[in-house]
Amino acid sequence: MRRLTVLYDADCPLCVHLRHWLLRQRQLVPLDLVPAGSQEARRRFPALDHAATLREITVIGDRGQVYRETAAWIVCLWALAEHRPRAHWLATPAGQPFARMTVLAAAKWREALKGPGGDPGRDPGPGGCGDGRCEVPGPPG
Repeated sequence: MRRLTVLYDADCPLCVHLRHWLLRQRQLVPLDLVPAGSQEARRRFPALDHAATLREITVIGDRGQVYRETAAWIVCLWALAEHRPRAHWLATPAGQPFARMTVLAAAKWREALKGPGGDPGRDPGPGGCGDGRCEVPGPPG
């Protein structure tokens, strides 16, 4: 594998934060970070269910491999120099429950950011991206 494309929700403060974190890491496999559902994503991957890519992280390999949810996070870590050993462990039977729990916790946090019927990307209030900053707020609750 020579390159990975990560489709992330550009309207989600947590997703944008993780995008920036990925870009700061030393990459063994280059990561292209593309907003999910964007024209660029649709152009690159016309056969993909783009509505689904807005609900869950999706990573596409340079040979057409598609990784979703837990597998997508693991392959992102695998692409990073300092996190490849952790990715190998998370892919084992011992690590899988931890990986799954982490992905579920992130999904819950993301849902909490949206609020009842809201979308952080369109909500100009605290924690949203309406002001253009897209910063990660504190834990919900």
